[in-house]
Amino acid sequence: MMGDSHLSSLIRLSIGGKKFCTTIDTLTRREPDSMLAAMFSGRHTLCQDSEKGHVFVDRDGKHFRHILNWLRDGVVPTLTDAEYSELGREAEYYQLLGLIDGISSVLNKRKEEEESHAELTRIDIIKCIQSERVRFRGVNLSGLDLSKLDLSFVDFSFACLKNVFFSRANLQCAKFRDVDAEGSIFHNATLRECEFTGANLRGALLAGANLQSANLQDACLIDCSFCGADLRSAHLQTADLTDANLEGANLEGANLKGAKLSNANLKGANLQRAYLRHVNLRDTHLEGAKLDGANLLGAIR
Repeated sequence: MMGDSHLSSLIRLSIGGKKFCTTIDTLTRREPDSMLAAMFSGRHTLCQDSEKGHVFVDRDGKHFRHILNWLRDGVVPTLTDAEYSELGREAEYYQLLGLIDGISSVLNKRKEEEESHAELTRIDIIKCIQSERVRFRGVNLSGLDLSKLDLSFVDFSFACLKNVFFSRANLQCAKFRDVDAEGSIFHNATLRECEFTGANLRGALLAGANLQSANLQDACLIDCSFCGADLRSAHLQTADLTDANLEGANLEGANLKGAKLSNANLKGANLQRAYLRHVNLRDTHLEGAKLDGANLLGAIR
């Protein structure tokens, strides 16, 4: 059975008395360092019972179909937490490291989703914004789709806005003070005169957004994309723009006093009349940037 054609050979398994049929290829290909792969490598004598030559393994067969499906397709099944715990024990016994990692990844994602579950829906938001002086201070809205809505003058201060979709929304004069908006999407949104003081916008997408006269003082803007954004007269004092992409952005008259610009991309950006006194530009990409009338007194270049 373990000759040249052994990879395509059918194998009958009895897992704690529960019968399964598969191939050596399935048992050895995806997880070559597993116990199952070692068992069927041809290097070991296998324990076969008398009935139809099944190879017997003294384990509970309850979850073995999930193990076979993992070995066939690399798919982690959708189970309850208790069932994942049981499957994890079987995966550990068979030394299926890829499946163990897959289960861990699913459980971590599930935990994150439970922790970041939004307290309101898009419908709730639409109902709220029909009244005056709307406040969502400190509310968890993470993951919501609020694209294209008129949210001007809304107070989101201290809210959790992780991964919220604000694409093309009207957010003029909205307050985002000290929000956690990591990974949020503000693509082509109107953010004129918004307040983002102390906000966490790490990894947010603000490409094409209108941020004219917006206040981003002390904001965390690491890894943000401001490609083609309008930041004319924006307040960016002591903002952290490390690794941010501002290619082609309009920063005319913007105040960047004390801003961190390490590895920031300002290629082709308009920095005319911008305030850059004492700013460290040594690791900043400024190819093709317009610096006419910019205040560069004491800037490190």
